[in-house]
Amino acid sequence: MIHDVATESVEVNTDERGHLGELYRSDWDLFEPDPEMTYYSMTYPGIVRAWHRHIRGQVDYFTCPEGRIKIGIYDDRDGSPTTGELNTFVIGEHDQRVIRIPGDCWHGFKAIGDTPALLLNFPTELYEYDDPDEERLPHDTDRIPLDWHAEPHE
Repeated sequence: MIHDVATESVEVNTDERGHLGELYRSDWDLFEPDPEMTYYSMTYPGIVRAWHRHIRGQVDYFTCPEGRIKIGIYDDRDGSPTTGELNTFVIGEHDQRVIRIPGDCWHGFKAIGDTPALLLNFPTELYEYDDPDEERLPHDTDRIPLDWHAEPHE
């Protein structure tokens, strides 16, 4: 696992009415530092939202309560013990987890399956509309060894 990446399984409580999952708990070690806001994005199947990173210290906490997504995280940080490593996670209705993403690692996701996916993020910084903390690369860049459109290996 990439240095500073972590995951927390979400316990889903199910009964005849539906289900409930806890997405944030102050007693989880995962949330360090604490989030400053929450937002969601709905993504249609097959759409890739990648790559970006934050250069002013933001940490992201991704989860997908509806649909399914494949998350990619690539570490090209100078001095990191995991420089050059790539992590991928498939999360969503079938595997409820929160993924801690060090913002200075390149990261993004793809909605997979046949239905739209809902991503929730709990970033540690407020979004600055006039000066966003983002650096971007195209999803198909040669700098990151992930082909979003490749078939999964069995």
